[in-house]
Amino acid sequence: MTNIVPVIIGPTASGKTALSLVIAKEVNGDIISADSRQFYKYMDIGTAKVSREDRAEIPHHFIDILQPDEYYSAGMFATDARKKIGDLQKKDVLPVIVGGSGLYIKALTDGIFEFETSFEAERRLLLERVQAEGLEALYEELKKCDPSYAAIVSSNDKQRITRALEVFMATGRPFSDWHNEKTTKADFEPLFIGLNMEREVLYSRINRRVDKMIADGLIEEVKTLQENGFTSGMNALNTVGYKEVFSFLNDEISEIEMIDLIKRNTRRYAKRQLTWFKSNPNIHWFTVRTEQDLNTSIEKMLLKFK
Repeated sequence: MTNIVPVIIGPTASGKTALSLVIAKEVNGDIISADSRQFYKYMDIGTAKVSREDRAEIPHHFIDILQPDEYYSAGMFATDARKKIGDLQKKDVLPVIVGGSGLYIKALTDGIFEFETSFEAERRLLLERVQAEGLEALYEELKKCDPSYAAIVSSNDKQRITRALEVFMATGRPFSDWHNEKTTKADFEPLFIGLNMEREVLYSRINRRVDKMIADGLIEEVKTLQENGFTSGMNALNTVGYKEVFSFLNDEISEIEMIDLIKRNTRRYAKRQLTWFKSNPNIHWFTVRTEQDLNTSIEKMLLKFK
């Protein structure tokens, strides 16, 4: 069996899921989800998880494997996903990797350096500063000492911002430098397939997706999470689509403001995704404007596996 493994990437709402399902059906494949938010249970609508019907037809791995308050790093995912990919290949099943979480995909395909210990003194100091100064101040500091990493991290991602500053304080080196340390590449050959759209088309799709999430019950989904003891302070839920609904439920913003913020923040997230992916020169990019463009991309990709 070929050692080529397709890796479908691109910004949110660009059509990755549809492409992965078609390829998996055509080549007897299982799908490896590399979406860091789809790891978590009970977060279905806000993460645009593939339907349970599609999951029943095509096996998906790394969806609904964690509680929203559990920790799972890119390095842990890389270890687990490489093992799963190896197991599938032994059964002559083609793994199809799909997702928009660039750091997790990089960890899976190229490896990633991870400190095995944390720097507790620095971490405590940083958490105290978050309380006293706010996360925005620490994010501005990260932009100065490690602009490369700050460019791909959300300004609301407390876990990654404080971790990067913690490492910088303890070692004197930017966190992004450590990411470039020698790592062990995967023992398969990734074929990177990138989907992109003209900005106006992509933003229109994002806006429609958000409207559909609201109509499908995103507010009720977050209410249920809240009732089960999960809060916006948890890293999995301090993300686009969830943090805004928590703010609405806490009477901090109106429903209209909530929807507008989700759309705006999702567009900004898509820009960060593209910034990350465009640093990879090995991606075969396809610009999707119509359904026919997507079908053409699928046909070209299938030739790689026949």
